[in-house]
Amino acid sequence: ARVYGLNEIKAGEMVEFASGVKGIALNLENENVGLVVFGSDTAIKEGDLVKRTGSIVDVPAGKAMLGRVVDALGIPIDGRGALSDHERRRVEVKAPGIIERQSVHEPMQTGLKAVDSLVPIGRGQRELLIGDRQTGKTAIAIETILNQKQIHSKVESETLYCVYVAIGQKRSTVAQLVKILEEANALEYSILVAATASDPAPLQFLAPYSGCAMGEYFRDNGMHALIIYDDLSKQAVAYRQMSLLLRRPPGREAFPGDVFYLHSRLLERATKRSDQTGAGSSTALPVIETQAGDSSAYIPTNVIPITDGQICLETELFYRGIRPAINVGLSVSRVGSAAQLRAMKQVRGSSKLELAQYREVAAFAQFGSDLDAATQALL
Repeated sequence: ARVYGLNEIKAGEMVEFASGVKGIALNLENENVGLVVFGSDTAIKEGDLVKRTGSIVDVPAGKAMLGRVVDALGIPIDGRGALSDHERRRVEVKAPGIIERQSVHEPMQTGLKAVDSLVPIGRGQRELLIGDRQTGKTAIAIETILNQKQIHSKVESETLYCVYVAIGQKRSTVAQLVKILEEANALEYSILVAATASDPAPLQFLAPYSGCAMGEYFRDNGMHALIIYDDLSKQAVAYRQMSLLLRRPPGREAFPGDVFYLHSRLLERATKRSDQTGAGSSTALPVIETQAGDSSAYIPTNVIPITDGQICLETELFYRGIRPAINVGLSVSRVGSAAQLRAMKQVRGSSKLELAQYREVAAFAQFGSDLDAATQALL
């Protein structure tokens, strides 16, 4: 929407339309202000009155959120009434500085041997899940949430609270996820933030930041959080729609120039805090969907360098029955090995090297030539 007359408005400030729908100011131009609308635009007419609220977007946070399903603005959508005791936190905040951080050294167990042994993840790390559609990216994320059940309610300092952000997914998919978590009693330590496919693009753009703010409540109070963004490709598409409607100049693949900053400012907020600032942590598992295994497209090449490693999933492995369908050669964890349990390190040994040697020999064996005894033994 283009609004005239809001001369004193700040960038990122919330506004309210006459119909009660909220919006946010993104473009401050000479003559007018470019707004995006958080809700249905059907009740908005030309000539309507628009009011400044004087506030930046904030969402509810706290332990009262656990077990609830909320939208991108933190409003419950699970039909279980209003939220009880909670505080409000800004959606957009600066990531902690260098002094406030420490290196990752505690393991974040996913419960999947292939991940915990070969690409270990630590608390405070950002590990990308990348692959085509239907390769099991969401399955790894859900498995990780379910695996936290065994440490939940034992020691408060060890508990990992989970925030799952569903961006642009079908409502039936979100309902199915709620059912899975409820049946496993995993909803009691989880928060679901849903901006479904039928929600406006501004809500799909905002949802990851809202989920991050909810997870930061635990991080900043000396607790541990895991935030899953499923998936950031859809957030980038929503942001592209908004930017093009606001007449911002498009770049590669019609994405705006600041699409890298869109993801970097989000993922930089995942960190392990120093002992002086409470030693809390927030771990990020962003998901990116590739098209036909093309990880050199714009969004994958943006997010791979931001994160501390990636788990690459492949359709071919999935259909061969290797699940999780992890391509061990392409998957890495840049900081996770420091957080790996010593027992797991010993068991893992040189398995990654052996797998690499096996793949090399298996490719060679396809030529059908006679192999020597040592190579056959390795196969």
